[in-house]
Amino acid sequence: MLQDASATAAKITVLLAALAAGGCATPPSDPAARAEFEHTNDPFEPLNRKIFDVNQVLDRILIKPIAVTYQAAVPEDGRTAIRNFLSNLHEPVVFANNMLQGEFKRAHDTVGRFAMNSTLGVGGFFDLATKAGLEKQSGDFGQTLYSWGVPEGPYLFLPILGPSDPRDAIGYGVDSLADPYGWAIPGSTITNADYGRFAIGGVDLRAQNIQTLDEVQRSAIDFYSELRSLYRQHRAAELRHGEPPPLPELDEDEPAPKH
Repeated sequence: MLQDASATAAKITVLLAALAAGGCATPPSDPAARAEFEHTNDPFEPLNRKIFDVNQVLDRILIKPIAVTYQAAVPEDGRTAIRNFLSNLHEPVVFANNMLQGEFKRAHDTVGRFAMNSTLGVGGFFDLATKAGLEKQSGDFGQTLYSWGVPEGPYLFLPILGPSDPRDAIGYGVDSLADPYGWAIPGSTITNADYGRFAIGGVDLRAQNIQTLDEVQRSAIDFYSELRSLYRQHRAAELRHGEPPPLPELDEDEPAPKH
């Protein structure tokens, strides 16, 4: 298992190094264009767009057709049960990150959810915890690094995984290594099970967003830029556990706004 951990960490390091060495966009000299360049924080845009194009081809010829078939073949209640089961398997990682972030109330709720859904919910296929008032919590190591003040770094578009940044890419690797099922049942069986969880979860997520992504693609002038913006909005809310962004600090010399 330690060899698997080292291999995964090495893959993340190599990936980030390759992106750093890959074609960076040259910052424009025009002040307005330079401000927009810094705002998008996408210095690897040429390389990111190439990876995005490859992902789009893969989605068109493989992932989306599988998702459409899955949606048609599996009833909605069945898809919900599968989603609940996969989510329940991830609760120990959510709990660990809630604790690392000092979110003890969220950690308490996560433990309660896991205990209830794993037993009364038949291994997590039924989400009885939400009905009992224990809401699903978010918690990943990228979010934990954010709570510790680690900057996100430049925008990345990763093969298969899609939008990310160095902080979240490292966080994803740490969460994968920390998954207790991988340590409890070492060997090829659990490795294949992990691949299965990843594949089924990805197909289910794609099936949930077929219509939404189709509509975004139809209406967007630049699909890549639109997805980048939507991802950042969603991730920013997720990092704050859904809390509104903090209000900007007022200059002491400026009068308070009138209501």
